[in-house]
Amino acid sequence: MMIVSHPNRPDNYSLLNVAVVGHTNTGKTSLIRTMLRSTEFGVIEDAAGTTRHVEQAAISADNEPILNLYDTPGLEDSRALAAHIRKLHTKLKSLPPAQILEHFVTHVSVNDPLEQEAKVIRQILRSDILLYIIDVREPFLEKYRLELDILTQSAKPMIPVFNFIAGHNQELAKWRQHLAMYNIHATLEFDTVAFTFEAEKRLYQKIQSLVESRYTPLQKLIDHRAKLWNQLCLSGAKRVTELIVNVACYRESKATQNNRIADSLTEDRLHDFVRKAEQRCLHDLLSIFNFSEKDVAIQKIPVSNGHWQLDIFAPGILKAYGLDVGSAAAKGAAAGAGIDLMVGGMSLGAASALGAIAGAGWSTFRRYGDEIKATVQGAKWQCADETTLQILYLRQKHLLKKLMHRGHAAQDTMKVDTADTEKLPDNWSKLTSALRQNPAWQEPTVTRNNNPQYQEIEAKLVGALLDEG
Repeated sequence: MMIVSHPNRPDNYSLLNVAVVGHTNTGKTSLIRTMLRSTEFGVIEDAAGTTRHVEQAAISADNEPILNLYDTPGLEDSRALAAHIRKLHTKLKSLPPAQILEHFVTHVSVNDPLEQEAKVIRQILRSDILLYIIDVREPFLEKYRLELDILTQSAKPMIPVFNFIAGHNQELAKWRQHLAMYNIHATLEFDTVAFTFEAEKRLYQKIQSLVESRYTPLQKLIDHRAKLWNQLCLSGAKRVTELIVNVACYRESKATQNNRIADSLTEDRLHDFVRKAEQRCLHDLLSIFNFSEKDVAIQKIPVSNGHWQLDIFAPGILKAYGLDVGSAAAKGAAAGAGIDLMVGGMSLGAASALGAIAGAGWSTFRRYGDEIKATVQGAKWQCADETTLQILYLRQKHLLKKLMHRGHAAQDTMKVDTADTEKLPDNWSKLTSALRQNPAWQEPTVTRNNNPQYQEIEAKLVGALLDEG
């Protein structure tokens, strides 16, 4: 990767070099993928020894490279490596441990049984700091003790990084105890699958404390990454909000006379609109968080033939989302109907109040003119009902939360078919009612976006989506 020169950078400036090391299959490549927000770096497989060569990636702030990450092959045979280095210690007693390691890497021949380990040691000696990745699910075996002995001989600052920590508190505690015996206490919890930005931030801060000479550029990186993360989450929340607005404002004209065929076609058009709107939102969210279409297939997100497996209008959808099936049925909202009969853009219940406000004056008529005329003429519209809007919001909020906490090394299936743990925003009905009464807001315009009422609705929806409390 080519490094671009910067006019304000001193001639002796060099990037911070960070070696990511550890045993095979502990999550070294996974860590770098997560830090890069990319599923494209390296290869992740269950088989041991997937990474065979040192691979490099740069992390920048405002287009200025700050540090290099080096993905190294796994230490496969720490026992043989430790035995070889002990022999060198006996042979080269006058040399300090780091120079003995240097002697080892300069005298390893091609096809040597320890060639793989030599690649790792060589990169360690060239780096400023080490991230030692630990799979806490593994017990502290002899091979890990030998690895720590070898790594400490390099005289490089080292941060043990605990990976796969979710649900493994006891194992994590045991690892801390073992590391304490080596007087290693500056550890970090960083789950490459169950990601949190705070863990990433703490990682940079740990490096900052151990390599004080790079404090300022690392602080610039921390601030930059925090800004990017906030923008990323905000973009996701705004996209979900746009979906809710788009669907809530949508209406289909209903035939003035009873016509079952026409009504059925209207209902089909509405259903199709809602499904496609949700699909577009799904793909946009994946794109925002840098999960590609290929990743959807790999991760087996519950989408089949372009639609969610648990269809927005499928029977049982209300129960799946923890909504009140009984009250919905009592109101005539059959699960899967997704239709609210509107008069002039307002639900039948709300429209009944129009007669009372119709005589309030010209200002009222200007605001509700279309609705009043529609009421007089008997015009009706169909739009997505309250339950459908609730399901859309709950499901997309659940997906957004999943994406915000998903490392780019995750290989499991994202399950977003239920969201009964999520909550609707305060005053939800008032928010959706206001949207229904403003069908012109369906598409983004300068007028809509500058409207104080719309801005308030958008702020409340976005705030609720990002509130993880």
